Amino acid sequence: MSSLHLRGTVLPDGDVRDIWVLGDRLTFRRPAGEVTTVHNGGFVLPGLVDAHAHLGHDAATMAFDPAMFEAAALEYAGAGTTLLRVPGHREPIPADLRARPDLPRLVTAGPWLAWAGLSDLDDLQTVPGDLAAAGVAQALANDGWCKTYGDWEFDSAKVPEAVLRGLCDAVHAAGGRVAAHCQTEEGTRNAVLAGVDSIEHAWFLTPELLDVLAARGGAVTPTWTGFVPHVDVVRTKPEGPRKDWFLGGVASLRTATVEAHEAGVTVLAGTDALGYGDVVAEVEHLVTAGLAPAAALAAACWDARRYLGFRGIEEGAPADLVAVAEDPRVSPAVLRHPSLVLLRGRSAKRR
Repeated sequence: MSSLHLRGTVLPDGDVRDIWVLGDRLTFRRPAGEVTTVHNGGFVLPGLVDAHAHLGHDAATMAFDPAMFEAAALEYAGAGTTLLRVPGHREPIPADLRARPDLPRLVTAGPWLAWAGLSDLDDLQTVPGDLAAAGVAQALANDGWCKTYGDWEFDSAKVPEAVLRGLCDAVHAAGGRVAAHCQTEEGTRNAVLAGVDSIEHAWFLTPELLDVLAARGGAVTPTWTGFVPHVDVVRTKPEGPRKDWFLGGVASLRTATVEAHEAGVTVLAGTDALGYGDVVAEVEHLVTAGLAPAAALAAACWDARRYLGFRGIEEGAPADLVAVAEDPRVSPAVLRHPSLVLLRGRSAKRR
């Protein structure tokens, strides 16, 4: 069997190593047979991760379109994002798309699940009679995750801690994990104290809540990309509680970024995009918020992969990697120009 060969500084460890690709696997031992060198020098890192993506949903109707999903997934793969967590999708992602070797690997959570008390949610959400049972079913039917809410609008009801705890306890007992949308002080607090694993959007976190989340190995996904484009427009709006809520929530994301990392919470890079999400832009937002470039890169790479149960560049690991000429721990922007992208051992780099 012929194999591919790469040599470079392997991240995150920083050692210069030779890597061979045999099918869909990596090895540090030179195999027998023909070898083709596809990268020599520079830096090699695991494939990137968008930990909060909703690709395939139409922005106007939020209907799920397999063709839109395919187009966005191909763009993700070509840009070096080889793993996507989709915490909420209106319809099951078709099996043929999930099996496509040229599309990123997926971690899905099924349809959004909402507590019945959130009466002002739009019709995208599933409101089951038994939230805990529905969460277990979603986690088992997908990739071990279900997606729910801690809140919705700033002036609407917040999901009680007891309701969320019942969901978390049931899903955890089944071996799954819970991600929750959180954009209010009460909703975020209830979700953290109830046992939610991954706090999505993560507004209004406090140091005390971060300590609780860190102690159980939890994560936050700030999704800066979903909010930053709206800040200047919102600042022009009339004064009022909605404006204060939005701007205060975005300002609080520094806590969900820098202080979360310092507390030992896993920070995940997620774009919240309905189509293709620019993961490098999200990394840059994390840096702007105050996170060191290496830590911001980890949120979109090795830390995110580890949290989602995927290996990095290791003996026998899946052959998903990106090669660049310069050190992305210093300047993540170099990831916009990869010299090589491998997904399942095959070239995925955009032409």
